[in-house]
This record gives sequence, C-alpha cells and structure tokens, in this order.
Amino acid sequence: MSPNIPKKVFVSGCFDLLHSGHIAFLKEAAQFGDLYVGIGSDKTISDLKGRKTINSEEERLYMLDALTCVHQVKINSGSGILDFLGDMKSLNPDIFIVNEDGHTPDKEQICKDFGIEYKVLKRIPYANLPVRSTTSLRQETPIPYRIDLAGTWIDQPYVSKYGSGWAITASIEPTVEFNERSGMATSTRKKAIELWNDNLPMENPEKLAKILFRYDNDPGTKDVSGSQDSIGITMPGINRFFYEKEKYWPSRFETISDLSTIKWLEERLYMITLWPRPSDFVVLEHTNISPDNVKNLTDAAEMAWDGLIHKDIKLFTRGFSDSFSSQIMMFPKMMNDKIAGIIDTHRDQALSWKLSGAGGGGYLILISEEEIKNAIKVKIRIKDYWI
Repeated sequence: MSPNIPKKVFVSGCFDLLHSGHIAFLKEAAQFGDLYVGIGSDKTISDLKGRKTINSEEERLYMLDALTCVHQVKINSGSGILDFLGDMKSLNPDIFIVNEDGHTPDKEQICKDFGIEYKVLKRIPYANLPVRSTTSLRQETPIPYRIDLAGTWIDQPYVSKYGSGWAITASIEPTVEFNERSGMATSTRKKAIELWNDNLPMENPEKLAKILFRYDNDPGTKDVSGSQDSIGITMPGINRFFYEKEKYWPSRFETISDLSTIKWLEERLYMITLWPRPSDFVVLEHTNISPDNVKNLTDAAEMAWDGLIHKDIKLFTRGFSDSFSSQIMMFPKMMNDKIAGIIDTHRDQALSWKLSGAGGGGYLILISEEEIKNAIKVKIRIKDYWI
C-alpha cells in the first residue's frame, strides 16, 4: 500500500447509549487509518442480549456518522455475534479492531484467514473521565448473573436419581452484559427482572431463590430449569448446595463470603466469549448418565470446594477439571471439535477449564495463575440485599 493512502480500519459493535468510552475507542481506532464502523441491527442486538436497544439502528447510525473520526458507518447485514462478516469481506480492511469485551477466538481466526491485522484495545478513558460501558450505564437492572463452578446437573432429578451430591455456583455482578443462550442463567435472570424490576428485594436470599424457581417453572413445565440458576442469581458469594436423590430443591446450603477467598478466585478466573448456543442445540441427546459418572461429578464438586476453602489451586483446579470431564461423559454433545480447538490454544496458560453452560457455545471459563490476554474478568457479588 502506498504511504499516501490511509489504511482501512474496521470496527463493529452495538454502540447503544453512545458514551465517552465509545468515543475514546473510536478515536483511538481512527489513529490507524480511515475508520469504517459496522453497527448491529436492532434485531441482532435483541437476539444476542435479550433486550431492545435504547437507541434504534437509525439513531445510532446518525450519531456515529456525525463523528469526525468516523469515515463511514453502516448497519451490518448479517446476524449473530459475527453479523459483520459479509460486510467485512466486502470492505476488505487492513485492520480489524475490537476492545477487550469484544474479543473472541472466532474474530481473531477470521482475521488470520483473510490476512487482516487484528488489534485488541484496552478500555482507557479519556483524561480524567470515568471508565464507561453500556452495561455500566444500564444499571437500572443490576440483577446478577451466575457462574456454575462444579457439580451442576445434579440439580436435575434425572441425574440425581443415580446419586446425591453438591453443586457450586457463584453470583456475578452485571459488569458484563452476557449473551443470551450462553450458560449464564440469562433466561432465569429475565424472569427475575419480570418479578422484581430494578433490584433484588431486601429479603432472605434463599426465600428469593424459591420464589424465582417457582416463577421460572410454571405448573406443567416439561423441561424444568434447574434450581441452581435461581440460587446462583439470588444468593451472594460462592455457594454450594446438596441435592438428595431425585429432588429439585437442595436440602442444605453452605456459603463462602470471606472476601479473601472471593478475591482469590476472582484473580484466577477468566472468561473467553465463544458464541451463543445454537437455537436447535439439544444437549440431552445420546446421554450416558450412570451411577459412576454421577459419583465422579459429585466427588469433583467436593474437591473443588475444599480447594476454595483452603485456597489450594491444585486441589481446586483438579475438582474444576474433573467436574467438567464428568459432565462431558454424561452429556457428550457438550463438547465439539471447535470448542476443543479453542481449549487447545489456552492449554499452555490455563490450569483448568469448563464451559459456562450446557455446551454448544457460551463462554469458556479458564482458571489460571497467569493473566489470560484479552479475556473477560468478572466480579463476584458479595452484597447481601437482605438485612
């Protein structure tokens, strides 16, 4: 390329609730050449985030087009997390830029395949302005998400009929707006928003969990959502809960609320965005649920809990890994070659890994003593709304 011809730089995103963080990102991206912006359509954002946009695609197009740092802006013609793909092929940019929250292995691989330079920018606010994100500006619905850490599936009677045991979840502050169908209890969270609007009520968390579980599963529901979703959303900290054979609700609870233990896990937990679970994905096909596999699952959960209590990274990661292996043994469709390939790229750094949910996509959760580049960090909710 001639030194007199600027490079073509492409970025893509929602750009809803346009704020200073967006502007800082766009201005930094524009330093590398002429900036072309692709924005997600209203339908794409609704499908991915499970919510309507505040500003319509026409409004977002108008505002971005008015920025002097933007050379051209268009609404992406595709759908899903890679809605920009066809437009990027047509544009054939020299550089594709994302921020840390927008990084995915798929995007990086696409750029390698097409010979496009791939850059990941950190969220750095301008001057003394506060760090801004669309999620932080949408705190009118600060209902938590949840991560399942070990033993989950034991909350389903068709699993626990082979043996009782513990499951472990952590309640996660909504510092990231997680994608729909990603294993972060987004459907149960939407039910919580229907019930309580802005915040969890100031009530006993276990009582709230029972209310949410019943609301999430109308009488006659065929595929009952596991109670670990409701528990993980409403109960702060890291919790484990014991399921007797063929019971939907646990018989006892234990909680880690110690700040040093929570920080210990936060510092070692990383998440990589994969893709939303396909709408036609059925994990309950060709299962291998047996007494031995269920025992392996519950033994792994106890090991992971002991590792957390003692902040023993070897013990915790072994339980974390064994739990995931047991889940895959019972539900082979959780794993596929594409997910396995992404796991392989992190084996040198990560000590253990698992998927955020039932497989087919979502997020890859990694445990590592080293920093995982371009990964999402989460904050475990420690505030108890019940006084």
